[in-house]
Amino acid sequence: MAPTGFAILIGAGPTSGAGIARVLANPQAGNLAVALLARNPEKLNALTDDLRKSSNGGILHPFPTDTQPENLRDAFQKIANHSAFKDLKLQLAVYHVKNSARKPFLEETPEAFNDTMQTYTTGAVVFAQEALKLVYAQNGGQTPLAETEGKKKGTIIFTGTLGAMRTNTNYASYGASRAAARMVAQAIAKEHSKFGVHVVHAIANGGIIDEENENTRTGKSMRAEDVGRTYLWLSQQPSSLWTHELDMRPAQETF
Repeated sequence: MAPTGFAILIGAGPTSGAGIARVLANPQAGNLAVALLARNPEKLNALTDDLRKSSNGGILHPFPTDTQPENLRDAFQKIANHSAFKDLKLQLAVYHVKNSARKPFLEETPEAFNDTMQTYTTGAVVFAQEALKLVYAQNGGQTPLAETEGKKKGTIIFTGTLGAMRTNTNYASYGASRAAARMVAQAIAKEHSKFGVHVVHAIANGGIIDEENENTRTGKSMRAEDVGRTYLWLSQQPSSLWTHELDMRPAQETF
């Protein structure tokens, strides 16, 4: 079955990213060709090979990159020119990058703080910009929904955490970068929803694992494929009802 479009996922790791990608690529689920982005080429290539085997014949291709602006722009250009994607439209772009900065506040330095913001939040800005440019190029430009009978052009999802809402001891740069990315998502949504681009900030509160076990069955951990199905559902929402922010948590996660 030929893919109906394609997705871009940055932060393609062996836990949560793998499960999301598997659902998106599976012809019996998302049926999207998937471009996988991550920093380590060897690990990314190995993950891509595994996902091709486990996604029921899904189409997946690796594009090694970090979140530096020039590298992200280059990756998007390679995706747009790739034979598996060039005749398809971008339907879903997922910013799923991890950020684990942690240190006592008096040990924080301006240089390290700026590096966290650059790596995570500026990366989110550039990723979203490139996704928007590609979506508009493929759909007749930045035209209002009223001129396209309410047809959605594409969806951009930022995976956030509770740190975007409130931070904690030793997490100044982590909380600042997460909260800033949340505001970036909100700013994009307010500016571009009227042009048919659906922007979501999804708060993942709790662990995500790429397997089904006692923890996922009893609601102690989220299953990555369930997150993938949620992201697929978000990308399919009609223009009459778009979710901008949602709180994802396993049943036993406290709040």
